[in-house]
Amino acid sequence: MVEDTPSQITPGVVGAQHRFHDAEFVRAWADRFAPTPPRLALFALILAELSQRELPSAHVVELGIGPGYMARYILERNTALRYEGVDFSAEMFDIARETIGSAMDRVTLTNADLLDAGWPDALAARPGAIISTWALHDLGSEAAIASVYAGCRRALPPGGVLLNGDFIKPDGTAFEYEGGRIPAARHLAILAEAGFAEADCLAYFEPNAAAPTAGNNYACFRAVC
Repeated sequence: MVEDTPSQITPGVVGAQHRFHDAEFVRAWADRFAPTPPRLALFALILAELSQRELPSAHVVELGIGPGYMARYILERNTALRYEGVDFSAEMFDIARETIGSAMDRVTLTNADLLDAGWPDALAARPGAIISTWALHDLGSEAAIASVYAGCRRALPPGGVLLNGDFIKPDGTAFEYEGGRIPAARHLAILAEAGFAEADCLAYFEPNAAAPTAGNNYACFRAVC
């Protein structure tokens, strides 16, 4: 996830810096990140995919659970799912527990670093779906995203689905973007290279190529095993 206010790594580069092991920073960041209507629309799209699809397992893994906003949204609306939130920040887990509240009895929190290719081995159960929002770009590079996509493909059984809503570099922009914000076409190509049978882009949110902030330009990708 990324902060909701414009933030740049260096002048002219669209991106944001975070300190996700700093409890004070994490608390302030989570307070600023209260989901807006477009971001709730992304949650709704992911929920619809999970609820309408016949998943091979009711176990859903979220990569980068962050403050738990999507987890709460999904768990309140689909009581059949079991949920596992993966993150590398214990400080985020503290906030996620507060956010999710009484639904925590259906949630497992797993500490893992997605930059470590062995993260799928840390999962509590084999998932029927892997989901993520505004997280993978923070890994910093296309190669790191490709490694996570490959790990998702290994973790998911036949019929499993990956749903990733993340910031992208829009086509035709004149701006430089941080390394983890890559064009939608590259996401689709990497998903195909990872071995998914199908990959497509379901929606594009808050497009702004002319004067982008760190919170604009994100898309939802679906990949099916």
